[in-house]
Amino acid sequence: MSRESDKLLEMIQQAIEDGVVTNGEYHRILAQAAADGREDPAELALLSNLRELIANGTVKRVA
Repeated sequence: MSRESDKLLEMIQQAIEDGVVTNGEYHRILAQAAADGREDPAELALLSNLRELIANGTVKRVA
């Protein structure tokens, strides 16, 4: 994983631990994924996992 992916993983793990992600945090996560100008397979997998956790209610997305 790249440094960008490591930072992304850290941000997503924090959201999972909290059980909540604010809209601002979510947008910062998306910005981090795109920070190097492309989203590699590891980053896409992390984002997919977060989206799934939000969709099934494990992580709540709040304002």
